[in-house]
Amino acid sequence: MALAIQAIKVLVVDDSAVVRKILTEGLSKDSAIEVVGTAPDPYIARDKIIELNPDVLTLDVEMPKMDGITFLGKLMVSKPMPVIVLSSLTPKGGDTAMAAIEAGAFDVMCKPGPAYSVGDACTDLVEKIKTASRAKIVKLEKAAANQKRLSMAETTNKIFAIGASTGGVQALTTVITQLPANAPGTVVVQHMPAQFTTSFASRLNSLCAVNVKEAAEGDRVIPGQVLLAPGGFHMLFQRSGANYYVKIKDGPKVCRQKPSVDVLFKSVAKYAGANAVGAILTGMGEDGAEGLLEMRRQGAHTVAQDEASCVVYGMPKAAADIRAAERIVTLQKVPAQMIQFAQA
Repeated sequence: MALAIQAIKVLVVDDSAVVRKILTEGLSKDSAIEVVGTAPDPYIARDKIIELNPDVLTLDVEMPKMDGITFLGKLMVSKPMPVIVLSSLTPKGGDTAMAAIEAGAFDVMCKPGPAYSVGDACTDLVEKIKTASRAKIVKLEKAAANQKRLSMAETTNKIFAIGASTGGVQALTTVITQLPANAPGTVVVQHMPAQFTTSFASRLNSLCAVNVKEAAEGDRVIPGQVLLAPGGFHMLFQRSGANYYVKIKDGPKVCRQKPSVDVLFKSVAKYAGANAVGAILTGMGEDGAEGLLEMRRQGAHTVAQDEASCVVYGMPKAAADIRAAERIVTLQKVPAQMIQFAQA
């Protein structure tokens, strides 16, 4: 007789009774998830965590008695567990998202609202919960001011292209803070909603020797600059004569994502060819694997993050399975490997 698969136990923490009801009903439609309880504030949540021992927590930010970020920080010290933070889709919400991830959140997503339907929110949340329940919860290292940066000789027309998803905020911070000021022009896709990418680019820019900005239509890809795809839009790499630039466009999701790593990587393969170095980092799903393979076929050097250092070994595994990655290395070695390839 087959053993019954145990449902993922979820605790919903939100001060809004309406949101608690919406999330409970939406999540409970999936047989793989059991909402074992809800809590209107962190103090009640603390007691219910002890009583119910949930596998995954969904956490609101603005709550009475204690805000969600403060509670998250305390929780990750006393009882580390996968926490998905729900934040509003506003510029302020983007800053909150960065604070939540730095405090140890597994992922951040938008709360249901006018710009993000209840159905879409619950569907996405179900997938994040399933991934979170299987993920490794690791102790996060804060980006240190004395992070050792790598050095490199001048390169001509070299391009870095990087893709990441779940766990990618920390992974990209690790990689990009090690790049020297004269690093090749870099294009990045991180699966993240609109507004959140603005705050992430700003946060990275404050930590790095390179200039980091959210990409805009027509931005040139030049040495010493990192362009981050804006949430909710695809970013394509283009060439006009000897100049590289990016195109920002709307359109359907690719690999269930917008921005999509595959869209970026395939455009890099087409217009940069052997001048490119591609890297695929931690994340759920398969986005970027086919694009990285296309880059390799066009002569680019390619790198994938190894399983041991990934929060979620999905995208790098998909790339490794089809031999899209020329090298598979730990996260800490990714930037050095990319620089070595650029100077080969």
